[in-house]
Amino acid sequence: MTIEAYLNPDFTLFKKLLFWGIAAIVILLCNFLLYGSSGLSGKKRGRKERYESLLLRFYELVISATSVMSFACAYVVCNHVYNLYQGSTSVGPMGTFLEIWANWKDFALLFLICLSCFINTLIDKLLIPLKGLTRDQIAVVRMLGMFYAIIILLYLNVIGDESEYGPVMMYYLGLMVGRFVYFDASFMDFLHAMKNVFLNLPMLILGLLVSGSMTFIGFKLGYFLERNYYIMGVFYTHLFLLVAVFVFYHVQRLTLFRKKTESEF
Repeated sequence: MTIEAYLNPDFTLFKKLLFWGIAAIVILLCNFLLYGSSGLSGKKRGRKERYESLLLRFYELVISATSVMSFACAYVVCNHVYNLYQGSTSVGPMGTFLEIWANWKDFALLFLICLSCFINTLIDKLLIPLKGLTRDQIAVVRMLGMFYAIIILLYLNVIGDESEYGPVMMYYLGLMVGRFVYFDASFMDFLHAMKNVFLNLPMLILGLLVSGSMTFIGFKLGYFLERNYYIMGVFYTHLFLLVAVFVFYHVQRLTLFRKKTESEF
């Protein structure tokens, strides 16, 4: 079993560039939508700051969703490979993998989810450093990312995807419960966390609409294959959205830097 088994050979470089172009248009439309929503309060003063805050939170949601989907996708691939080779007399790396997955699956899942958290932090710090967000805002958006993943996995179960996402959803539910209810938390802390989630629900809905429409387009055009499980298409969609966010973010930073430099002279 190789990684090529999960890729569509007909998804050529030209088609990938075309699909990225669609992702870029979608991100651009989200920029306009968030700019328009930033003025709903009717107050012109501070609109720029509100827009930047909304935009950075949306970008963080895309980053978080991509990281979360990487864990779900890795679980599906590992479980699929295990089912294919289960009972065989494989040796070497494959034999080691089969033994780990058979006897230490829960610890392997924990390692994968820790790895996805590391990937999230790596993207945040190095690739797309969203310095305008506070730690509390980042924590809320990452928690939304887990809600986001659970909604997608529940939908995949409803439409009859052949993979089983129960263990993945249980891990995410456990993480969310830990975020809401921890040892030294008070009832007011819980209400504060619920309030933050409720206030950011429109961002969650926007993210689901964006990824859902992009994934639908990907399957409709034949870029993604149903035999690879729907979760693979969802993950690929988020990779394209992430690259689009990367380009837009750095273009916007360079534009602001150039304007600041010109104003100083």
